[in-house]
Amino acid sequence: MAEVPLRDLVSVVSDAADRALTLWAGGETRVRQWEKVPGHPVCEADLELDAMLRERLYALDPSAGWLSEETADTVHRLGLPRVWVVDPIDGTRDYLRGKPGWAVSVALVEHGAVRMGILAAPARNELWIAQAGAGATRNGRRLQAGDRTMLPGARVPADQPPRHDRDLVTVDKPNSIALRMAMVAADEADLVATVRWGNEWDVAAAALVAQEAGAIVTDALGDPFSFNRPQPTAFGLLCAAPGIHAAAVERLAPRAQEILGRG
Repeated sequence: MAEVPLRDLVSVVSDAADRALTLWAGGETRVRQWEKVPGHPVCEADLELDAMLRERLYALDPSAGWLSEETADTVHRLGLPRVWVVDPIDGTRDYLRGKPGWAVSVALVEHGAVRMGILAAPARNELWIAQAGAGATRNGRRLQAGDRTMLPGARVPADQPPRHDRDLVTVDKPNSIALRMAMVAADEADLVATVRWGNEWDVAAAALVAQEAGAIVTDALGDPFSFNRPQPTAFGLLCAAPGIHAAAVERLAPRAQEILGRG
């Protein structure tokens, strides 16, 4: 099975990001928008980028399957060793509001593990690249997660922490969860945590960026992620600097278990 050249993958994702930026035009987007279901916006740019990426990524690896937020899922991908996991625009709310906290997210998954992950955030002039075993970079600079060892005082990209997490410090929160995870990789945040069901395409590329920078990425119960599963979801997310991940699991897991009915 031929390897996908990293340079070619970066080119494809960068071209898609450039197209998204053109449609976004740095302010109120002109693209048509609607809701897939209440509270979940989508726009013409999502669909145009999805089609563009599918064509270009298939050309890079015709043998790979496809899993994307904007494409109806099929069982075909389950029998394949390699799968593209794609979110054409992660952070659609920011995209539609003219805010820069959105990114094009593309991951190449092989046998359940992410081998390459690219996040292109052109409105922020950021290109995040990770390759399994080769580290992670932002705009060519190598990333290293922080060395924090105490959970109280940890930086969290959030509007406002829950009442029982007031000992955490809020920092700027892009709408894209992938970019929030990348902030942990860049030592601009210490922790990203959720206790709700999420989709593989939201986190696949960013998980590799964070892990290659030394962060630890698990579900809300502290279990590692595996990708290209029959039901491509996981309950919650913990992306943390390595020195506080265990403490974050200790705090978050009981909440997750209660929500899941295991308490």
